[in-house]
Amino acid sequence: MYKLLIRPLFFLFDPEKIHYFTFSLVRFTSKIPGFSALYRSLYLVDDKRLETEVFGLKFKNPVGLAAGFDKDAKLYKELSNFGFGFIEIGTLTPKGQEGNPKKRLFRLKEDSAIINRMGFNNGGVLEAVERLKANNGVLIGGNIGKNKLTPNEEATSDYEICFDALYEHVDYFVVNVSSPNTPNLRALQDKEPLTELLQTLQNKNLAKPKQKPVLLKIAPDLTDEQLLDIIDIVAVTKIAGVIATNTTISREGLQSVNKAEMGGLSGKPLAKRATEVIRFLSEKSNKAFPIIGVGGIHTAEDAIEKLDAGASLVQLYTGFIYEGPALVKAINKKVLARMN
Repeated sequence: MYKLLIRPLFFLFDPEKIHYFTFSLVRFTSKIPGFSALYRSLYLVDDKRLETEVFGLKFKNPVGLAAGFDKDAKLYKELSNFGFGFIEIGTLTPKGQEGNPKKRLFRLKEDSAIINRMGFNNGGVLEAVERLKANNGVLIGGNIGKNKLTPNEEATSDYEICFDALYEHVDYFVVNVSSPNTPNLRALQDKEPLTELLQTLQNKNLAKPKQKPVLLKIAPDLTDEQLLDIIDIVAVTKIAGVIATNTTISREGLQSVNKAEMGGLSGKPLAKRATEVIRFLSEKSNKAFPIIGVGGIHTAEDAIEKLDAGASLVQLYTGFIYEGPALVKAINKKVLARMN
């Protein structure tokens, strides 16, 4: 029904406006008695065999919602009813910010892709914390970044502020230095500043009575040499793992009229490269750390490819928009079928 009726209707409207309309719709229907249970009955695959333990956390299933969809932790409870094993909120920054000027979100329908240049638009970490206080059982990842106006030399302080604010309210952290939409942010992926940033956060983490897994989200546009640096950095800082990958600045092979728009590309065109990065990190590190695979997952088979390449978990974003919540169920069913 989603692909036949709902998606064609939604795709008639501006992508950002329909995103917020969908939020309101899901929130409204979830308040109607019986609807949350209906969503769970339609999309949740409840099977103990799907439980996956990664970096000390027990995930109900290996399919999560990637950061960027529920930036401000406004809908995590309702979204969990669509069958996700975990929800990643953010990217959050210390201060709320508007993000980049609109229009900043573009569909590439011919390519089953999206280009965004949102620019970490969010209400600030403290607003999200207030909403997370009401969480009752949803496994949450907190994706953190720096404010646009914070110079890179002071970026570590922004990440520390977000870490401290979210520590009691999320199950794991994701350090986002790979978005192409905040000026100079990707420079923080260079070996020296990245090692310093991650080590600072890890030192804070180790001082806590209970440590939270800290993950690094990387760009798909890194060279093999840079990926080897990532493996070294993970070993030195002893962070829990890597999310591979964020959006790409590549435009290779695109057909859509919107292909020239600035921003990060997600969706089907990213699938092959994201899987290559996962496989490279897994093989070159000798499976030294867990990887969450994200990028171009539009079918259950796409998810299995990521898992076979070395991912322990997968996340959806653009595939969820194009394929609908039935994709979550299809992946979990496929994972179960391979166990038989």
